[in-house]
Amino acid sequence: MKHTILLTMSAAAMVACGPKGDPQLGHASIDKVVAAMTLEEKAHLVIGTGMAGTDGEAPVVGATRNLVPGAAGTTYPIPRLGIPSIVLADGPAGLRINPTREGDSNTYYCTHFPIGTLLASTWDQELVESVGDAIGEEVLEYGADVLLAPALNIHRNPLCGRNFEYYSEDPVVSGKIAAAYVRGVQKNNVGTSIKHFALNNQETNRMGNDARVSPRAIREIYLKGFEIAVKESQPWTVMSSYNYLNGVYTSESKELQTTILRDDWGFEGMVMTDWFGGKDAVAQMYAGNDMLQPGRAGQFEDIVEGVKSGRLAEADLDRNVRRVLELIVKSPRFKGYEYSNKPDLKAHAAVTRQSATEGMVLLENNGALPFSPEIKNVALFGNTSYDFIAGGTGSGNVNRAYTVSLLEGLGNVGYNVDESLKTFYEKYIEVETAKVNPKSDDPMAHFFPKNRPAEYVPEAKALAGTVNKNDVAIITIGRNSGEFLDRKLADFSLSKEETRLIESVCEAFHAAGKKVVVVLNIGGVIETASWKHLPDAVLCAWQAGQEGGNSVADVLKGNACPSGKLTMTFPVAYGDHASSRNFPIDLEFGMFGKTMNEKKESVRNVDYTEYEEGIYVGYRWFDKENISVSYPFGYGLSYTSFVYDEPSVKHTGKKTEVTVKVTNTGNFAGKEVVQLYVSAPKGAMDKPLKELKAFAKTRELKPGESEVVTLSVADADLSSFDESKGAWVTDAGEYAFHIGASSRDIKSTVRAEVKGSVTKVNELL
Repeated sequence: MKHTILLTMSAAAMVACGPKGDPQLGHASIDKVVAAMTLEEKAHLVIGTGMAGTDGEAPVVGATRNLVPGAAGTTYPIPRLGIPSIVLADGPAGLRINPTREGDSNTYYCTHFPIGTLLASTWDQELVESVGDAIGEEVLEYGADVLLAPALNIHRNPLCGRNFEYYSEDPVVSGKIAAAYVRGVQKNNVGTSIKHFALNNQETNRMGNDARVSPRAIREIYLKGFEIAVKESQPWTVMSSYNYLNGVYTSESKELQTTILRDDWGFEGMVMTDWFGGKDAVAQMYAGNDMLQPGRAGQFEDIVEGVKSGRLAEADLDRNVRRVLELIVKSPRFKGYEYSNKPDLKAHAAVTRQSATEGMVLLENNGALPFSPEIKNVALFGNTSYDFIAGGTGSGNVNRAYTVSLLEGLGNVGYNVDESLKTFYEKYIEVETAKVNPKSDDPMAHFFPKNRPAEYVPEAKALAGTVNKNDVAIITIGRNSGEFLDRKLADFSLSKEETRLIESVCEAFHAAGKKVVVVLNIGGVIETASWKHLPDAVLCAWQAGQEGGNSVADVLKGNACPSGKLTMTFPVAYGDHASSRNFPIDLEFGMFGKTMNEKKESVRNVDYTEYEEGIYVGYRWFDKENISVSYPFGYGLSYTSFVYDEPSVKHTGKKTEVTVKVTNTGNFAGKEVVQLYVSAPKGAMDKPLKELKAFAKTRELKPGESEVVTLSVADADLSSFDESKGAWVTDAGEYAFHIGASSRDIKSTVRAEVKGSVTKVNELL
């Protein structure tokens, strides 16, 4: 017995120390492992291992060389201390890795789930958590350790190229949806990286742009969603953004990466840069930006020299190393998980198909939807009907096995699509796409959206024949965008061909007493006010992932009742947005800009952007100025109707609870999103007319069925940031709590007295 114990102890000692007596990660304490590391090993560990296709300092998007081909990055291994590489992989709509591998006949496709904007439009935290769970299972089974998602920057302006990845113009929606996504993914014991921290609200010159923002707007609008996500889900990592904030790179800001994120919010994980983000490795280490990805020439030498010269305290480097090691020991790869490379893609296809229907927003409907049983034959117009857009481009893209077009989706639920139109469009799209997309040797080309052919407008005679053969017309309008570039102003409005197509099809079909439906396969806001009265229904389908055509067909047929609501305002005109005065509209500029010190002159909205609107982003601005909108924040129709009873309110302790009964009074089973807005009493500070503070989605209610919904708001969440006091201030007095179906459809208002409070914070940023 004693002999057995001695052998066990000896084996344990060997495992803990390694063959040369070196402590081994996972057996010895992290502190002992850090103490055993050389300065050079520490400097290597906080820098990624590079990307295939990267040449020196050249910022080239590529893929990891090994482990999981196509993943965005890996960490540095130190075998003598038992420290392996772990894998970091994009992205928000699903895992992005290479679908094929050299010398391997297997395929490694991932599921393309709905884009972030669609997921947020569900307003359903439980549903988003289930989608995150499915994504996390693919991350785990394909051998990745951290998913570089979700992205939750604010929709400051409709033209931001990455709005499709982001959630909302409102920080409460952004934070709650992001937290749900994180919880879902991390159920699989893999990590997430909430991004981009913070104020990455334009793609134009994103690496050289200085966001000049008031401390109040930073805290109330642009950081609040991150704060909610950190406190409610504890993501394993945070990704810092590219841009400057008030003159300092975010990845080099200790105030942002340490004081606010860690000291104020209690974040316990690791911070990494966005790929090639920041310039000064020593400043990033000091700030608490623990890891630099994907690794650039010169960063290793800078860190080593920084410690030797005294510019960087080794204790600060040790702190960052410790956080990297804490991440590694949680990872599946470190724990020896035997991943299968066989996630349940069939089950996940069902998840994405169903979840997408709940984020689609019914904008208009005069009875055209759902289709009546008499409708059998469909005339399908628009290039995008046949070439459906699953999601945006860049790191938010997913290498999937297929994308279901609307043509296929309609066929799958039993409709007959006009064969002559199908034949025409398939040939037209093939020929015209080749014309507008010349061949390119640019390795970055596949990261940008393809140019889409102009819409074909059929002649009156051809239209007449189509009308006679079909029961209804569908027109799909498509838009795509992605990383690196912001959208053009022309992309916001319909083209003359798109307008003529809608006008001519509506005129022809309406003359025969038949309906026309417009489907918007888009990633961001477009102009709708000038034409929305023409068709009989408008469905904003967003970009619904690989099952998009099936999901849209389910809604059109009535297999699913639309319950999505807008998480952003659709303005009448682009210029109605406050931020339109300070946004890089149609400015051509390289994606990798110069640093502030390298600039000989500064170009407004390229080198710097003034956030002059302050806290008045989205509906806050439209309400303040009483500006008419095409569709308000929170808006969305249904196939059924809901009645709200008079709510009750009570203030208990340090929170207010508002309770309301919602009843389905229509003929379809459906879900309703209940929104709670709050108006503060008049005080010393200028405040929005109302702000969203809580929301909930009912379960599916059958006709006549009710649900009682209770929404809770903490007193602290009623506060505003007073710059003069350096404090969060909750004014004492009577607050109005508005129950609404949208920001401009308030059903009832109740009031409650709230005690005032002042919470001092560090005066930063």
